[in-house]
Amino acid sequence: MDLIVQQRIEEWCHPPFDKDTINEIQDLIRRNDKKEIHERFYKMLDFGTGGLRGVIGAGTNRMNIYTVGMATQGLAHYIRQNGGEKAGVVIARDSRRMSDAFAREAAAILAANGICVYFFDDITPTPICSFAIRELRAVSGIVITASHNPPEYNGYKVYWDDGGQVVPPHDSEIIEEVRKIDSIGTIKKTSFDDAVKSGLITIIGNDITERYISRLETKALRPAKASGTSIVYTPLHGTGYTIIPKVLRRFGFENIHLVEPQARPDGNFPTVKSPNPEEREALTLAIELAKKVNADIFLATDPDADRMGVGFRTDTGAYEIINGNQIGAMLEYYMLLRLSQMNRLPENAAIVKTIVTSDIQDKIAQGFNCSVDNVLTGFKWIAMKMKEYDVSASRTFIFGGEESYGYLPVDFVRDKDSISSCYFFAEMVDWLKENGKTPDGFLDEIYRRFGLYLEDLHSITLKGVDGMEKIGVIMKSFRNSPPSDFDGTPIRKIVDMKHLTVTDTSTGERTPVTGLPGSNVLQFFLDDGSKITMRPSGTEPKIKFYFSVNRDVTHGNIDDAKLELKRKIEGYKKDLNARVASL
Repeated sequence: MDLIVQQRIEEWCHPPFDKDTINEIQDLIRRNDKKEIHERFYKMLDFGTGGLRGVIGAGTNRMNIYTVGMATQGLAHYIRQNGGEKAGVVIARDSRRMSDAFAREAAAILAANGICVYFFDDITPTPICSFAIRELRAVSGIVITASHNPPEYNGYKVYWDDGGQVVPPHDSEIIEEVRKIDSIGTIKKTSFDDAVKSGLITIIGNDITERYISRLETKALRPAKASGTSIVYTPLHGTGYTIIPKVLRRFGFENIHLVEPQARPDGNFPTVKSPNPEEREALTLAIELAKKVNADIFLATDPDADRMGVGFRTDTGAYEIINGNQIGAMLEYYMLLRLSQMNRLPENAAIVKTIVTSDIQDKIAQGFNCSVDNVLTGFKWIAMKMKEYDVSASRTFIFGGEESYGYLPVDFVRDKDSISSCYFFAEMVDWLKENGKTPDGFLDEIYRRFGLYLEDLHSITLKGVDGMEKIGVIMKSFRNSPPSDFDGTPIRKIVDMKHLTVTDTSTGERTPVTGLPGSNVLQFFLDDGSKITMRPSGTEPKIKFYFSVNRDVTHGNIDDAKLELKRKIEGYKKDLNARVASL
């Protein structure tokens, strides 16, 4: 154990650290749990471009009031440098363990630094915080959440005045200020209650939510009217538990069935392994209830209600869960189709998506003469592109999305928004029923018109110091010694987003990537139109591999084509796993 780690452990075993923290560290020492001690202290919890995320617990590499406090003090310095004290900071939190304590700690520290705070009095969805930043003209925002991570995690997301998560130059400049805070002794602190009394902290609540719903009413593509569409909804113990049913009912969807065991906030997420609407296991209870009540669709949102999962009753009566790319394609196609039919589609309409999101969304946009901007993974890049549209007035944002179940069908929020997404999906299904169509038929219509695209995501979890090193080895190997093919299909070109180069494998010629910042991402484009992307996760100890295959299905059987493409993905996956295992 090196000297710096020993010094950190010694420091955390004495005041001013609180008694519970000291006892937690001393218990690890008594048990001689060397690996756990090292994991907790070998580094400072990294304040990255999106903020903090980590396991809850005592230590410099854990989420606790001290690491949250140091991050907030650094943020406070940056806000004061930019003259944002009076504009203030919006703070929201989800239902996770310690979220309330972390939110109050951040608010008290900002107030002690003379910065006004708007504090939500209840757990609040991330998109509502984004909306509130814009509505209240705040300089920044903080959401205490670890999104869909398991219950041992929590996090701290930072937003700027446009309502989007921080992007250049603010992200790196905030990181620089946070890293200057190397001791809890530099944290300014006041009493939360005293700050409320003095007016530095303003408690906010339902008024903001009502304003959000009013704005959504202006974007709806149908008037509020009674609907017979039957909807099952689960908030997965998170923040969507009141607002999403409220929004649906406001637009006439009264036939709503809540998954009661998951309908109340609970940071332990007792009914699921992970509160992630991407995972089928998390939707088990929703599917059971949908079958029981014969629902048309079921909707699920993660703890901070920015992601949305969906399933629907098919023509055969079975229930199908669709993936994030399919949800995004259906929402995009529906909105462009209806806006076009209503003569409300602007000539300068624009779609924004990430580089790992299905290319069928590019095809759909092109089918309606919409421009498409592809950005790096992470919704903050979609928000940044929206801000560019605002400044230049060159394009009108219609829809944004990413394959990881995040969508934005409105322009008054600047992060993924499951609230408006749930509404528009319900609106779409209602419109389909009125026109004698079904969701699976609608999806086939998209495939017939734009091509059948299938995607799959394969993740390898590699925790701890050794895991991070292994991820680095994998990326370095594929970057420096790329394969010539996957499962026998030649690679046509390689895009290296870290070095911003495109390599033509047949000639070796390299050309620059323009318009995007660097990122540790590799993309392999194959001769048959397939695409394989690999990147380390920015929020979890994982390396992710994205597979995308496609073929024309203007004629022929779509189900047969799906089986063919699934076999192709499995072949690519098996080849890639073998290469990774050999490293």
